[in-house]
Amino acid sequence: MDPTDQEDDHVMDQFMEKFKTQKYMGAFNEDTWEEEFDKIPMFMKKAPSEIDPQKAPDLACLQSILFDGSPEEQAKSYKDEGNEYFKEKAYKQAITSYTEGIKKNCNDQELNAILYTNRAAAQFYLGNYRSALNDATAARKLKPDHLKALIRGALCYVEIKNYTEAVEWCDEGLKVYPNEKKLLETRAKADKLLRAAERDVRKMRHAEKKKQAQKESLLSALKDRGIRIHQQPPGEEDEQEEGILLPFDTLSSENATGAHVFQDENGRLNWPVLFLYPEHGQTDFISAFHEDSRFIDHLNTMFAESPPWDEDQKYYADSLEVYFEDEESQTFYQISSESWNTIIFNLCKEINILH
Repeated sequence: MDPTDQEDDHVMDQFMEKFKTQKYMGAFNEDTWEEEFDKIPMFMKKAPSEIDPQKAPDLACLQSILFDGSPEEQAKSYKDEGNEYFKEKAYKQAITSYTEGIKKNCNDQELNAILYTNRAAAQFYLGNYRSALNDATAARKLKPDHLKALIRGALCYVEIKNYTEAVEWCDEGLKVYPNEKKLLETRAKADKLLRAAERDVRKMRHAEKKKQAQKESLLSALKDRGIRIHQQPPGEEDEQEEGILLPFDTLSSENATGAHVFQDENGRLNWPVLFLYPEHGQTDFISAFHEDSRFIDHLNTMFAESPPWDEDQKYYADSLEVYFEDEESQTFYQISSESWNTIIFNLCKEINILH
């Protein structure tokens, strides 16, 4: 062994022996380790409002990097800080850092565009799509061909369902980056959604047009029959035509699924009819009482067998008395058994229900 190597080994042995006998001066105190730990910048829960370089030299050094440099250097430091937050998915903190960088208003437009684009990304992942779009737009004003700003803006437009603008942003980007995969994918998605949205609008307009035509047909049928539905309540501006007074929204020309008058495929009216049996507090509901049908047909069906509540066996078709209540005039009209074979529309005319 070389004499020099022997001397080096001897020196190292002496150092290690001495090291074993000395206490490590930089170790945390067992009783105050949490307080000391919080003084380390990386692990601080909250930065102090004032920094004493003597007591916190590390923090003072970091502060000088952030605040003593040029606006460009400070903006870049905030950008890097925001990127670290972004990697940890701490998007709100990232937004704060990017915002501070933007506030430096440095002369590096490329850097400013990056700050806006990065903040747009953080806003996007928080679901703040319009704020993200505003930042992407600001980035493009600084740098019109900024790829990430173009992509982010297009994605924002997709999320807010403005597919036309999404396609336009993608097209602007593809002029500069014709083979950019993300732009191509986003455009294809936006175009597909745009076509679906346009189809839905056409279907909705067709349905509305059809519904309006059905309502007009129903109104015409009611008017032709001289039917008066009910007295218009004071203060309401319902549909009015000569010979009828009715609330437009209560009419339906589709198949009856509730208490609505409707037209069948032959243009004949079907009415909801409620039968009341006050003696027993019971009811029967016929959702589609055809205007050409007869009372006797319904009565024979309803009372082909005694209902469970008719303990005295009094309710059968030939023994019933039928009355119609005109709520507007608060008048009861008896429908004689001789009239039960008359179709309901003609019967209503006979008892002056129709005007």
